[in-house]
Amino acid sequence: MSHEQTHPMLPADSAWLALENPRDPMAITVMMRVDGLTAPRLREFLRVYWMAWERFRYMPVKRAAAWWWEPDPDFDLGHHLDVVLNRFTEAELQDWVSARLNQPLPFYRPLWKFWLAPNAEGGSVLLLRLHHCYADGVSLTGIFDHLCPVSPQQHPAVYGARQTGGLSPWVSAAKSHIEQLFGCDPVSETATDEVQAESGTQWEQAGALLDQLARNGLKLVNEFSDFLAEPEDTPSDLKRPLSGRRHCRWSEPVPLERFRSIARATRVTINDVLLSCVAAAVRPRLGISGTTLDDAVMHAAVPVDIRSRLPDDLRPEPGALGNYFGTVFVPLPVDGESALERLYRIKQETRRLKKSWQPGIAWSLSACSTLIPEPLRQPLSDIFYRKASAVVSNVPGTPEVRYIAGCRINEQMFWVPQAGNIGLGISIVSYAGQVQFGVVADDAILADPEDFLQDCLQELSQFPGGS
Repeated sequence: MSHEQTHPMLPADSAWLALENPRDPMAITVMMRVDGLTAPRLREFLRVYWMAWERFRYMPVKRAAAWWWEPDPDFDLGHHLDVVLNRFTEAELQDWVSARLNQPLPFYRPLWKFWLAPNAEGGSVLLLRLHHCYADGVSLTGIFDHLCPVSPQQHPAVYGARQTGGLSPWVSAAKSHIEQLFGCDPVSETATDEVQAESGTQWEQAGALLDQLARNGLKLVNEFSDFLAEPEDTPSDLKRPLSGRRHCRWSEPVPLERFRSIARATRVTINDVLLSCVAAAVRPRLGISGTTLDDAVMHAAVPVDIRSRLPDDLRPEPGALGNYFGTVFVPLPVDGESALERLYRIKQETRRLKKSWQPGIAWSLSACSTLIPEPLRQPLSDIFYRKASAVVSNVPGTPEVRYIAGCRINEQMFWVPQAGNIGLGISIVSYAGQVQFGVVADDAILADPEDFLQDCLQELSQFPGGS
């Protein structure tokens, strides 16, 4: 295999491989309800359009301490599509999707796979599992935005991207922006020259840069003390040891206008309303009460797209795959006694976090996690994955109906992985004027996911304009 066929993986992408665990696969799951989608139509669609993104022919391969993209020498589209002819009822479909969600993807092939269940009750179901190292939710939404036009007669106009790679621009840009932030050169010119003379790969250059930063990490910690000092969550039933077995469920669609009406009446954002619904559903499932509940601290880890915040030399090209999001830890007011109290407290917290550097800092630290020395990785993991009790992800879809392979998409749902010891994930997706809630939970954390979703929706009726 020639060197030109392999590409170094960017740190923010390889970080997801460092988190991979057979009991907790780091894969995004997407489900669509599609009218009349057949296996031949889907195969042709994948062959022509999906495979136009060259990365989908590549698989992650670890060499020494670094991850690389390498083409699959035996690539066959048939390895990545299963057609399931079962006539699933809704309950059977939920159990079937949960079983797929628990299965790791095989590392000897590119880490993605589609399933088509054309005979499911309520219409064809298209399911995708994609490892997070390939793309984040925004990247994935962008692909479907390109590939799913607004008319069944319309073909995708712009699609595809070549698989390219190179860490030198990332290292140079990171060094430049660290200098601007801290007013000093984190790696001396002499040290940089030595790295370039001695190292045989771009990964060694990046590792040397970040190793120098780690040695001088005290200044970094002092600069970001507020971020690093986020209090840990109060012990609760959501923090119990995990079983490693997860199940997922999803709600019925709710008109987006209902959320807009509440947001207008209360002068908050739709996202504030969504988080308030989650806080209300979580409250009775903490297993705490009285003064313990009054003093309870609970955070939701919320992914935030940072593409628009990145400097030009670090910003990805339109249509590019990859991970470009930071994490903010939103305190959920589980002690709030009324719907409006919870809503306005969330509004206050989200305004504070929007003005902070927390999303960019989180992305930067995550991107560094696979490059810094091993003893320093665990503190980073603690920061990101042990100070929250749930992940709440909100990815807006298109406002209008879309078509895939000429077939109408009626519903879209997704579930994101939960790293570390987080056992509860809530997904919120808007599409074609509708909103749906999804939940994925470890069996030890949440025994009643359907009731949890109903409590999320029940909270809407407690707001002005929400009836």
